Amino acid sequence: MARFVLPSKTLAFSKRSLLGLISPVPLQLNCSVNCFQNTAKSTIRLRHFLAPEVNLRRKCCPLFPSVSRIKQVKKRLICSVATEDLAKEVQEPKMETPKEIFLKDYKMPDYYFDTVALKFALGEESTIVTSKIYVFPRVEGSSAPLVLDGQDLSLISIQLNGKALKEEDYRLDARHLTILSPPSGRYDLEIVTEIYPQNNTSLEGLYKSSGNFCTQCEAEGFRKITFYQDRPDIMAKYTVRIEADKSLYPVLLSNGNLLEEGDLENGKHYADWEDPFKKPCYLFALVAGQLQSRDDTFTTRSGRKVSLRIWTPADDLPKTAHAMYSLKAAMKWDEDVFGLEYDLDLFNIVAVPDFNMGAMENKSLNIFNSKLVLASPETASDADYAAILGVIGHEYFHNWTGNSLKEGLTVFRDQEFSSDMGSRTVKRVADVSKLRNYQFPQDAGPMAHPVRPHSYIKMDNFYTGKFLSI
Repeated sequence: MARFVLPSKTLAFSKRSLLGLISPVPLQLNCSVNCFQNTAKSTIRLRHFLAPEVNLRRKCCPLFPSVSRIKQVKKRLICSVATEDLAKEVQEPKMETPKEIFLKDYKMPDYYFDTVALKFALGEESTIVTSKIYVFPRVEGSSAPLVLDGQDLSLISIQLNGKALKEEDYRLDARHLTILSPPSGRYDLEIVTEIYPQNNTSLEGLYKSSGNFCTQCEAEGFRKITFYQDRPDIMAKYTVRIEADKSLYPVLLSNGNLLEEGDLENGKHYADWEDPFKKPCYLFALVAGQLQSRDDTFTTRSGRKVSLRIWTPADDLPKTAHAMYSLKAAMKWDEDVFGLEYDLDLFNIVAVPDFNMGAMENKSLNIFNSKLVLASPETASDADYAAILGVIGHEYFHNWTGNSLKEGLTVFRDQEFSSDMGSRTVKRVADVSKLRNYQFPQDAGPMAHPVRPHSYIKMDNFYTGKFLSI
C-alpha cells in the first residue's frame, strides 16, 4: 500500500493543504456542503468585508469585474474558509505502530488445547464458525487469563463449560479476546463467531475466490477464522463439520479422514472430518466448491489401501495425470528410502488457479496453485514435469518431516527424491544455480536474516527466497 510521506515539517505546504492534492473530488464536495451548511457566519463577515472594496473599485475603476465575478471570488474565499475548518475536523487514521517481538521474551503458553471441534455454516453473505476447545492449564491449578488471537471477527457468543459468559467476564479488542478469570482446571470453551470470506481480500484465513471457499492459515491466518492461540507451539487434534449449499458447493474438504457425509434440509449437505494427529492451527485447511477429482489408490508396505484424489476445476482434470504419478512415486520413495509409511486413509490435493501461495502442506489436504500441478504433453516441457515432480514430493514429505519449521530437512528430502527419480548431476547443478542466482544475492542484501533471528516485526517477512522452490 502506497503511503504519502512528508519529508519535513518545515515545508511551505502543510498536511492539511495536501488533502486537495490527494483526494480533490471528495474535498470539493465536502467544501460545497460546508459552504451551504456550516459557514453562515463566515459568509456574513465576508460580505461586510467585500462590500466597501467593491464599491470603491466600481467608482475608481470602470474596468472592475462584474458582480458575478465578485460572487465567484467570494465563493472561493468562503470555500477556502470551509476547507480549513473541514481539514481541522478530518483526523488521519491512526496506524498501529509496528511492534518488535523478541526471542528473549518468549514464554511458554499458560494453556494448551487438547481437542478442537469446528463447525462451519458456509453462506453467501457470511459464515458462522463454532469452535469448541478443550483447554487445560500448563501448570495444574493455574487460573491466569486466557488470551486468544482474533482479527476481523464478529463475536456472537462465548460459553465456558456450557454456561454463557457475561460481558464483565471477558475483554474484547481489535486483536484479542481475553477470558479474565477462567477455571483453575480443565474446561470446555465454546466460541461462536461470524466471518465474511467473500470480503476477505487478504487471502489469509478463510476466503472466497472464483466461487470456491479456500483457506491459507500459514503463518497467522487462523486468527481470522476464530479466536484461538494462533501460535505453532499449540498442538491439538481437530474434528471439522462443514455445512453448505449442495448445488453451489458439492465438494467439502478438510484435514484427515472423512467420517461421514450426507444431505440436510433446504438443499444443504454436510461432511464430517477428523484428523487424529495433533497439529498447529496454521496447518488447518478447508476447501468447498465446484471441483472434480482424479482418483487412484496406493497400497502401503503394510498392506493398507490409501485413497488418493487430486481436485481441480473440471477443465483442468486431464492435466493432472503427471501429478498423480508424482504423488505415488513420492509415497513409494519415502517408504523405500526412509521407511516412512503414510499414516491416514485418504490424501487429497487441491489445485486451483487463484490460490495465493505456491503450495501449502496442510495435513492430508495439500493446496496448490494450478501452475505447480497441471501439465499436458502438448504444452509442458521436461523442466515443467520435473518441477511438478519435485513440488508434489516436497509437500507430501512434510507429512513426516514436520511443518515449515523444518523446511530445510524437507527441502533436502525433495532434492534427494528428484535426484533419484532423474539425474542426480543435473539436479545438483540446478540447485546450486538457484542458490547463486537468488539466495546468495538475497543473503547479501537487506532481506537477509539469520536462521534463528533474535526478533521480528511480522512473521510473514521470514518467507523469502529460501522458499522459491516450494
